[in-house]
Amino acid sequence: MIASDLPPKPDFDALAAAAPASADRRTLVLALIGNLITSWSNNESLFIYVLMILLRTDRASAALTFATLNTTRARLDLIQRLARVTIGDKALNKELADLIGRFNDSTQVRNELNHCMFIFDAAGMITHTQSMRIVQTKNSLRYGETKPMDDARLQEMVRTTKEMTRINRDIWEFLPRLEAHVKMRKAAV
Repeated sequence: MIASDLPPKPDFDALAAAAPASADRRTLVLALIGNLITSWSNNESLFIYVLMILLRTDRASAALTFATLNTTRARLDLIQRLARVTIGDKALNKELADLIGRFNDSTQVRNELNHCMFIFDAAGMITHTQSMRIVQTKNSLRYGETKPMDDARLQEMVRTTKEMTRINRDIWEFLPRLEAHVKMRKAAV
């Protein structure tokens, strides 16, 4: 018989029987992931308003432009480039750059949890994540990293979600100042 590189097939009946005992922990993990992803999505969507202001257009046109760019990175690159030519106030431009930087930091945690395989033990507990990211170095190609889903990881998810809440509030505080600045510059021209 040829040896397989595949992991052993899970005992699905045993997992189903054991799952009720680990439901509380699994529900906590899934709720934290859901909160993190929802917060991230809300923050990403707020950048449509930044784009609307920088393009001096309506919300629908900004949303179409935003959706046409198929990655978050491309959307934020466009916003940063537009900011360089639209925002004349260095402090305001720095504030936008800082918001984008903080958002990008939280994006790493979101991506890690949104693009992974969850590993369960025999009791149905989520014990680890296996990254779907391919890591290529000069001499090797590795399949992503395995990380434990331990209490430290759960605390990281809580901290990241709290930071995303702060980012959300900060973007909402930033938008009227950005709008006033762009309108003032347009009126001056």
